[in-house]
Amino acid sequence: MRAIMIQGTSSDVGKSVLCTALCRIFVNDGYRVAPFKSQNMALNSYITKDGGEIGRAQGVQAEAAKIDATTDMNPILLKPKGDMVSEVILHGKHFANIDAVTYRETFVEAVMPEVRKSLARLRVQYEILVLEGAGSPAEINLKSRDIANMRMAHETDADVILVADIERGGVFASIVGTLALLDDNERARVKGIIINKFRGMKQLLDSGVEWLENYTGIPVLGVIPFIDVQIEAEDSLALSSLRLKKPQQQEFAIDVAIIRLPRISNFTDMDPLFEEPGVGPRFVSSLKDLKHPDVIILPGTKNTVEDFLWLQESGLVQGILQLVQKGVKVVGICGGYQMLGERICESAIEGSGGTYMSLGLLPIETHFVSEKQSNQVQGRTVNGHNVVGYEIHSGRSTPTKVVTPFIIFEDGRQDGVYTEQVLGTYVHGIFQNRHFTRYYFNRLRAEKNIELIADDVLSDDDRREQAYEMLDEHVRQHLDMEKIYNFIHSSV
Repeated sequence: MRAIMIQGTSSDVGKSVLCTALCRIFVNDGYRVAPFKSQNMALNSYITKDGGEIGRAQGVQAEAAKIDATTDMNPILLKPKGDMVSEVILHGKHFANIDAVTYRETFVEAVMPEVRKSLARLRVQYEILVLEGAGSPAEINLKSRDIANMRMAHETDADVILVADIERGGVFASIVGTLALLDDNERARVKGIIINKFRGMKQLLDSGVEWLENYTGIPVLGVIPFIDVQIEAEDSLALSSLRLKKPQQQEFAIDVAIIRLPRISNFTDMDPLFEEPGVGPRFVSSLKDLKHPDVIILPGTKNTVEDFLWLQESGLVQGILQLVQKGVKVVGICGGYQMLGERICESAIEGSGGTYMSLGLLPIETHFVSEKQSNQVQGRTVNGHNVVGYEIHSGRSTPTKVVTPFIIFEDGRQDGVYTEQVLGTYVHGIFQNRHFTRYYFNRLRAEKNIELIADDVLSDDDRREQAYEMLDEHVRQHLDMEKIYNFIHSSV
C-alpha cells in the first residue's frame, strides 16, 4: 500500500474536500483506495454500518472511494463538550471524557498502538491510502504530541502535499512560514503544494507561483479554483463559510430560523434546506434575530442541558414559545428534540444529576444513561415516507402520555413525536430524505397559498454521487495528477 497525505497551512483550507476528490479520482482510475485520519476533532460525525462513530469527513471520503466506511479510517474522534473537556471516541465507541492536559500528557502515546492496528488492517485491503492532516503541522506548542500530521506521514511513509487557502490572504507567507517551521525530515516529505479556493485570472498569480517554486524548491501541483460543490462540512468553521452566511429573509417565501446552539453538532442535517427552492435558512443566536420565521429548528448538540440553559439565558425560550402560540412550526433533532419535551433529567455520569424543565412542546421526558446509542436506521414516517438516517445519543426519551410516533423503524422501534405543529426526532439526516423534505415544505407552501413544487426531487444518494463526480472533474482539471502518480509509483 502507498500513502499520500494532504496537510494544510491551517484549518478549513479545504483538506477534507481535496482528500474526497483524490479518493474519487483514484477509484475512478481503477485503484482500491481508502481515507484515513488518525485523530479527528469534530462535532459532525458519521455512523458506520456496524454502529461505529467516526468523523464525518472520513465517512464522506469512503463514499467517494465507493467503499463502506469503517472505524479504522478514523480510530480516534474527539468531540468537544466544553470547559476544555472532550469525549474520546476510540474505534467508534465512547472511551472516556478527558481534559486537554490529560489527553496530551498520557493518552496520546498510550493510544498509538491502536492507531497502528487500524493502519495494519487497511494495508492488507487497499492499494492507496489518502491521509488527511489536522489544522497545521507547524503548531510549535502542539508538535510533540501531534499524531495527526507529520507523525502519520512518517508512520505510513507518505508523500505530503501542503494546501493553502488563497481566500484568506497571505497565501505565500502561510506556505513559506509553514515550511520554515518544519524539521528537516518533515520538510523533506513535502513533495508538492496546492493553492486552493482561487478566484480570478490565474495569469495574475503565475509570477507568484514561479517565485514560490524557486524559493522553496517544491512544485506547485495545482491552483484549484473555488467551487461550491455540495460536500458535507466537518469543521464548525464551515458555519461561517459563504454557503452558510445568513441570507436576506425577504428573498425567500419560507423563512427557517435554525438556532445556533453554542455546542451545535451534526449541523450538516441542515444542508438540504439550502437547496430547497424558496426556502431561506438562517442561523440565529439571539432573540433580536429570531423575528417571525415560518419554522424554527433546534438542531443537535453535544451538551443538551448546557445549551438549553443558554437558550433560557438568551431569552430564546420565551421567544420560541410566543411564536408557537402564533402558529409557527418547530422541528427538534436529537438534542433539539430533547429540549422540546417537558423535562430533561441529567444523570450523575453526565453532570450534576439535576432535573430541568424544558420547552414543554411535546409530552416526553428525557433521561441520560451511560451507554450511547449509535446506529444507521431506516423506517417509515407517519406521513408514509421511507427514510434513512442515523442515531447518536445517550438520552432516552419516553412519552408521558399517548403520542403519535414520527417514525416506525424496520426493527419495530418507534422514534420521535409528530404533531401538526411540532416534530421531534432522534434521526440525524432526516432532511437528507428529499421526498420527505419536499413534502414537509409543500405543506407550508399550501398553508401560505404558495404554489407547490413537484415531488421529482433527486435522491440524496444521487446528489452526492453527482457531487463526487463533479469534484473529480474539477480537481483533475486543475491538479497535476501525473506528478502525483509519479510520487506514488516511485515509492513502491
